[in-house]
Amino acid sequence: MTPLDQLKALENPAKALEMQAYHKAPREYLGVTVPEVEGLTDQWRADLTLDDRLALASSLWQTNIHEARVAAAKLLTQARIRPDDAAWALILSWVPDFDAWALADHASIAGQKRLVADPTRLETVESWVTSPHMWTRRAALVMTLPWTKQNHPKAAELAIRDRVLGWCATLSPDPDWFIQKAVAWWVRDLSKHDAPRARAFLDAHGATLKPFARKEAARHLGD
Repeated sequence: MTPLDQLKALENPAKALEMQAYHKAPREYLGVTVPEVEGLTDQWRADLTLDDRLALASSLWQTNIHEARVAAAKLLTQARIRPDDAAWALILSWVPDFDAWALADHASIAGQKRLVADPTRLETVESWVTSPHMWTRRAALVMTLPWTKQNHPKAAELAIRDRVLGWCATLSPDPDWFIQKAVAWWVRDLSKHDAPRARAFLDAHGATLKPFARKEAARHLGD
């Protein structure tokens, strides 16, 4: 069976209807769970060369089937891919297609790995902050979440942390719920490892956030 046939062999029509109602994005759903998808992609990753894996990820994404796109992202969610320029380029090509949080997040997690591997790619991501496409703006924050998590960041990592907080400041007046949630997510996760920076951000920009986002961002600060 082809990889797509393997996915379709796990189809669960009742679950597919539930997923379609939940995700709302207009595409085909098979009703296959993420762990089931990962079971397949783990095997594909082990069996395929990098070039074949890139070709498979590209073809699966192009089907516009929900689980196939999840599988495409999972095929590229790996810390060490060498060389990885083609993987990064493929992930970039998917960003304009983002139209729902689940697929955007799966692909963005793959993107996180490539950004950590080469932080100079932040130059590209920075341009997303002013994109007219809401999901692209959101991806700028989701893909940079790894820089919220270091307990002992080096100077270069602190510089990136401050840079992305600048993006958060730009996006904090954005009225879209998903952008508000993404800013809150970034600052909330940062607060667990760098409370002074998170608190300083909220002191300076918290008033521009919607109340739910401001509350979420401050959840771990005890203020």
